[in-house]
Amino acid sequence: MSAYTLRPGDLRGDLVAPLAVPPRLVDVVERIQRAPWPQWLQPGVRMRREVAELCRLQSARGLTVLAWLAEGDAPGEIDWLLDTHRLTGRRQERMYDAAERLADPVRELVVANWTWVLATTHGGRVTAPFFASRAYPDDGYAAAHATVTLLQLWERVPEVRQALALAWAATRTPADWCKAAELRAGHGGEVPIFTYPRGPLPPKSAVRPWIGRLLRCT
Repeated sequence: MSAYTLRPGDLRGDLVAPLAVPPRLVDVVERIQRAPWPQWLQPGVRMRREVAELCRLQSARGLTVLAWLAEGDAPGEIDWLLDTHRLTGRRQERMYDAAERLADPVRELVVANWTWVLATTHGGRVTAPFFASRAYPDDGYAAAHATVTLLQLWERVPEVRQALALAWAATRTPADWCKAAELRAGHGGEVPIFTYPRGPLPPKSAVRPWIGRLLRCT
């Protein structure tokens, strides 16, 4: 059973309005934001690879939690989701399977945010503070350095932008889902989940295979 309502919208597509979100899922949405984003820029292939892998993990985790939000429940045991080690094996398949079962209107929320942030000239300034503030909410020093590092990565390493953009879209959308549910509880009416205006999809040949699989866009 879906934990949201759906109605036709404007140019941004169908409007998805969540029902009540169990407190346990709100907690999971917050916990997956605690990712070890780098705080110092170390030029080289290794850092780019590590950031790309962290983006893949965060993208898969965000879409998994989004699937649980859309279904209104989560498994009893979720330690496998919270592990921040490299995504491989059975854990990877569980997250990829969750992403694949997302209903199209829910998936489109993520696609809209992903394509918008790729198209805007402010992509780095949008994604970097979001990642850093949620990864280090109790350490302003670490958050500040992580913000600068991620901003520099966005500006200097264009090949990681798609991955950073999807990690942002996949983890921001569940957060916006919870916010809409909170507003609905406070005001008593449907509150659609906010998304940025959708931008053009990158050429299929330019989309990394794991991104294509998670978003079903290849």
